[in-house]
Formats: sequence, C-alpha cells, structure tokens
Amino acid sequence: MALTSTSLTLPVLPLDDEVVLPGMVVPLDLSETEVRAAVEAAQAAARSEGGGGKPKVLLVPRIDGTYAATGVLGTVEQVGRLSDGDPGALIRGRGRVQIGAGTTGPGAALWVEGLSVEEIAPDPLPGSVTDLIKEYKALATDWLKKRGAWQVVDRVQQIDDVSALADNSGYSPFLSTAQKVELLETTDPVARLKLATEQLREHLAEQDVAESIAKDVQEGVDKQQREFLLRRQLEAVRKELREINGEGDEDESGDYRTRVEAADLPEKVREAALKEVEKLERSSDQSPEGSWIRTWLDTVLELPWNERTEDKYDIRGAKSVLDAEHAGLEDVKERITEYLAVRKRRADRGLGVVGGRRGGAVLALVGPPGVGKTSLGESVAHSMGRKFVRVALGGVRDEAEIRGHRRTYVGALPGRIVRAIKEAGSMNPVVLLDEIDKVGSDFRGDPAAALLEVLDPAQNHTFRDHYLEVELDLSDVVFLATANVLEAIPEALLDRMELVRLDGYTEDEKVVIARDHLLPRQLERAGLESGEVTLEDDALRKLAGEYTREAGVRNLERAIARLLRKVAAEHELGERELPFTLGAEHLRKLIGRPHHVPESAQDPAERRTAVPGVATGLAVTGAGGDVLFVEASLADPETGGSGLTLTGQLGDVMKESAQIALSFLRSRGAELELPVADLKDRGVHIHFPAGAVPKDGPSAGITMTTALASLLSGRLVRTDVAMTGEVSLTGRVLPIGGLKQKLLAAHRAGITTVVIPKRNEADLDDVPAEILDKLEVHPVTDVRQVLEIALSPAEVLVSSAA
Repeated sequence: MALTSTSLTLPVLPLDDEVVLPGMVVPLDLSETEVRAAVEAAQAAARSEGGGGKPKVLLVPRIDGTYAATGVLGTVEQVGRLSDGDPGALIRGRGRVQIGAGTTGPGAALWVEGLSVEEIAPDPLPGSVTDLIKEYKALATDWLKKRGAWQVVDRVQQIDDVSALADNSGYSPFLSTAQKVELLETTDPVARLKLATEQLREHLAEQDVAESIAKDVQEGVDKQQREFLLRRQLEAVRKELREINGEGDEDESGDYRTRVEAADLPEKVREAALKEVEKLERSSDQSPEGSWIRTWLDTVLELPWNERTEDKYDIRGAKSVLDAEHAGLEDVKERITEYLAVRKRRADRGLGVVGGRRGGAVLALVGPPGVGKTSLGESVAHSMGRKFVRVALGGVRDEAEIRGHRRTYVGALPGRIVRAIKEAGSMNPVVLLDEIDKVGSDFRGDPAAALLEVLDPAQNHTFRDHYLEVELDLSDVVFLATANVLEAIPEALLDRMELVRLDGYTEDEKVVIARDHLLPRQLERAGLESGEVTLEDDALRKLAGEYTREAGVRNLERAIARLLRKVAAEHELGERELPFTLGAEHLRKLIGRPHHVPESAQDPAERRTAVPGVATGLAVTGAGGDVLFVEASLADPETGGSGLTLTGQLGDVMKESAQIALSFLRSRGAELELPVADLKDRGVHIHFPAGAVPKDGPSAGITMTTALASLLSGRLVRTDVAMTGEVSLTGRVLPIGGLKQKLLAAHRAGITTVVIPKRNEADLDDVPAEILDKLEVHPVTDVRQVLEIALSPAEVLVSSAA
C-alpha cells in the first residue's frame, strides 16, 4: 500500500468519547457550542473560497479532555433538524488527517493544520489480503445474521476496498472508544483490517460463551420445572395410595398439630398456635406464608413456657458464694440476700403468684468501668441457682431489637428479650442488660422506650413481643441493668428500676481483689503455678495507688499480667530463678516508674498549689471520681482587658458557677479582707486543666471561689486540701452529688483533708470506714469556713516569700 499526504487547514469539531472513521455518516447536535462553532467556521471558509464546495471540518476524538493525534476530514452534507426537533448537521467522514499545530481562522472554532493521508491500494491485491477480506466478510456476515440485519449484509459484501472495509467496522456497537481510536490511528489499511478482524473474532467468541451459559441456565430452569411437576405427581400418587390402604394423612401440617397438642403450652398460646396450624393446612406449598408460619411455630414450641429452675433458699450459702466471687459491693450483696429471703418466705406461705405476678426483681447497677458490674450478674445467678443470660445493649438503635419484628417482614425475628428466655431454657433466669446507658435512638425508634414494659414489675407479666403476638410472663425474671453514667438513662426507665450504686473500690479492697481473684487468674494465663511467683501486699498496694489510679481494677489486672509476663520471660532467658517473691522494690525495675505520684509526695516547689490562685476540687466522671485543679489569674491593668474569661471546655452550669463565685467576692470581698478593687479594674481568667475533657456541674463553685480568694490575698491553698460544693450568691455552700466517689478519688490522690457541704454529711454513711479514718472531713455551710480551712496562714506566705 502507498501513502500520499496533502496539507490542510481545518476547524476542529471535537467528539467527546466518540470516534468517527472515514466512510461513516453521523448526525451531530448543533445545540452544543463547540459543534456549532466548528460547522459555522467551515461554512464561512467555504463561502470565502467560492466554488460551491461543501464545508469541511476536522472530526477529532476527545477522550477525558485529551485530543487524539489523528482525526477525520469530514464534509457537512446537510444542515437541518434532527428527529427530536433540535438543530443538527449530517457529516460524512472522508479520510484520515494527521493533526499538526494550531492556527487562526474565521469564527470561534479552533483551527489546526494537518496532513491528509490517502491510501493507494495495488491492483491486483496480493493473495493474503484477499483471504483477509474474505475472512472479515464471513465474520461480519455471521454477526449481522445473528442480529437479523440482512440489508447490511448485502452492503458489506459489496465493499471490495481494503481501507473502506476496515473502516466500516466503526459502526460496530460492541467496540469500545479505545478500540475505535486504535483503528483510527492505524494508517496501514491491511494492518487496520487485521485489527478489525481480530476484534470481531474476539467479540463472536465472547458471544458464543454467553449464549452457551444462557442455554445452560435455561436447561436448568426447565429441569427444575420438570422435577417440580414430577414431584407433584408423586405426591398425588402417594396420597391416592394412602387413601386406598386406609392410612392417615401424615403431612407437615399434621406433624405441627401433633407437636402443638403435645406441648405444655399456656391455654392462650395453644389457641394461637392451633390457629396458625389451620392457616398452614390451608396454604399451598408454594406460598411464602407457609414458611413464615412454620418459623413462628418453631419459635413458639422452643420457648420454655412452663420451665422454671428451683431457687436455692440457702441464704447463708448464697451470701458466701457472693463473698467468695466478689470482694466489696456490699449494697448489691445485701439486696440479693434480701430478695432471696423474701422469696423463701413467700414460697413458705404459698404466695408464689399474686395477681398473676411473680416476685421478680429489676436492679440498675450504676458505676464506673471495671468495678465488676457485668461479672456480678453471673455471680448472682450462681448464688440463686438460676440460668444466666447476658444481653448486650451497647449501640442498639432499633426498637425491633427489643420488641421483635412484625411477621410481615422477610427474615423477621423475635426481640432480644424473647431470645434470651429461649437461650436460658427457663422462665426465671437472671438476665443482664449490659450497658443500658449506651442505647441510642434514631428514625428506627427508641429501644429505651421499648424497655419500659420489660422492666416494669407491674406490666411485664403480660409482655407482648411484636413477633410472637402472645403474652409472655417476665415477672419471675431477675433483670440486672448495668450503666456507667446515670444521667444517660431516660428518667422514665430509671424510675422502673431499683438503683444500686457501685462507686469503686478502696485501696484495701483492691489489694484483696488482686490477691484473691486477679493474681490466680493471671498466673494461669502466664503459664505459672501458684507457688512460683508471689506478690507481696505492699507491691499490690503500690500498683493500685501509684501505677493504676482508677475506680475499678481492670488496669490493675493488666499491670499484674505485665509483671508476670516479665518474670516468665526472665525465667525463660535464664535471668531469674523460680520461685520468686515480688515486692514493692522490684516494680520500678520490671515495669518502670509510677504514673500517678500523689501531689503531697512531690517536691513543694513543683506542686500545682505552690503558687497563689490554684485550688484542688473533686469531680465525678464516667470513669469514677477524679481530682480537679482550678487555676485563676488577673490581667495586668496596663495591658487592658476586663471581665471574666473561662477556659477548659466548660458547660453552662459550670460557667454560671464561675460568675456566682466572682459576684460573691466582689460583693463580700471587703468582709474577707480581700483587695476587691482589683476585680473591678482587671480581667479575671479561670482555667480548668485537661481542656480537651468536657466539664460541667455546680460542685466546683467553692473551688473557684477559693482559687480567686487565694489569688487576691496571695495566700497559698493547702496542698493536702480538696473541696466540693455548690456556692450561692450569699456565700452559702449547697449540697452536691457523688460524694462517695469523690472521697475515694481524694484518698487515691493522697489528699488528707476534704471540705464538703454540711447537708451532705448524711452521705458519709455510704463511705467505707477505712477511708473516713484516713481523711479529715470538714462539713461547712459558708464560704468563709472554706477559706479558713483551705488557705494557708499569712505568716506561712511571708516566710515562703522570704
């Protein structure tokens, strides 16, 4: 094949993700700006040249914003309206053009210079080319016949030119844009025809595979239909044989009827089940309702409607089980002991069921993480001789998780409460509703609202699950709900439960728990025997006080596990002999320095309260009690600034407490011999460290007042003093909540003196005696008393300044 070229200057008509090959005739929409600009520029150029020639444009594929290197010379055959009424132009591809540099021309179109490539075929054609032409025509004819395009078959058979035959494949709808661009950029006609033949051959092979798969699928469907008809005929024949032999109808519905009548079901449940069996008998085998009914009947028959475990009425034995498995937590142990004692007396007097209700219990165990709320549920079940089931509610947002789905939904299931009863195998298990404060609500409903009926002793003997739609008696179930944050539980739900607080362990209790429970468990996990490693009490006490300051014992158990791993590794390396007694002096070498050194144990110059304006408060968080520092400062009058600035991510209530503290000192500061003039002229800044942690509540009122009084008077706040209490505008100290957790936190932090509101004095009965023995607690009613206790004497300030 010979190639010749001619220089041309043409307006560019871009084709987005489309390719036009020479010989093709395509309609283009003139409503597109670039198409209309190119056609108008070509028409203007044709008019300026005269001669009556057709307008010429350069059709260039544009793939993802990039122009191809080769385009097609096109002539505008006709301009008019398309079939949808929009303006359009009919353009015929004439020949390939190698695109060169851009140039200028009339109109708004892009003009380029190019070389027109013309192919001259030898005459006669070589034999190999003739065979290629025959192969392409045969493949194209085969594909067109499958599509029923008989008129196109004749047109293809009439094409003898190699180049035109190869370019004719541009009409093929199965070619991708990239394949068409490859055909366009292949200038050699024979190579282009080979490429077109290969593409057509691959498409026909794929089409044959697809047809084979479709045929196999159809044969499979026909086989299933044939099998279905044969099975129906077989069932009819068997039925006729049973009737001839006088045998009963032993179909599936009859089996369900037998099972329902033989089961020990409550009367109303039996009636509902028999109605469903009748529906099953009337329904056809192909009806989806049949499978729903069978699933419902299976669920009803698997529930332990009249199964109950006998409670252990050995009150002393139950108490000893609780004491053996959990140290401390006396409130919960007393409540379970009381429950068993009352159950025993009711059973002795024949009062097991009163008004359809049994003597269940609903307890809410609220406390920080790691105090043993979840494990306590299993111990309660063990002490009572009941089955135990745990239901995790953390993150549950769908109301159907509690009350079940309606049976109209595909894949409907009963709720978690019914599934817990089914799993337990009895109607009186201990059900632990774990993390009830983490239940959320959204467009799918409020699971906490669905729990209102479950946890109400006056209603739960007639609990109706949406899936079962029959009454389920939950009045004999002992529900234990656990939560970290009391405020996150809805008030209506909390009102139905008996609240038991687990405020954390004392240091002595942690030592006992670590020695009797945590250490044996971790020795087994570390592959050590009980006598090989011994932890002395002083080491456990130091671990609890200085390495893992927390309300619970999770981090304490992790620290013990880390120690035992270190000892086991050293023994395997030949660096330590067993048995080994581990004392407090070994801790630093094995697991590093302590992380929580008490403030009182630090160097006086390094303590936070070593400068005026810093006071120590007490707070309650989701992880238990904690120590909170309050810092106050005054702005320099020369630098300007006034008013009150608060930092530390504070809530609205805490911001109001700061305003009240400042207002009290401004109005009563003179009585306290404080230079209150500074508060009028200078800006006040109060900061709560750990600014990333949100803080709120009124109990830091006296702490902020003390910090400001210390700043104004120049007297330091005593290092060993911490305080909690709400302050009023008149200087009264008002009561707060969470006193036990706050005193436990003060003890963990090494505080020896605590100031509390006088009206919270009754709450000291809940604080363990060993904690009260180590703390000097001052109940106060007025801020003046707080300042007298918390601020260091003036002479101490003078001596320290000297």
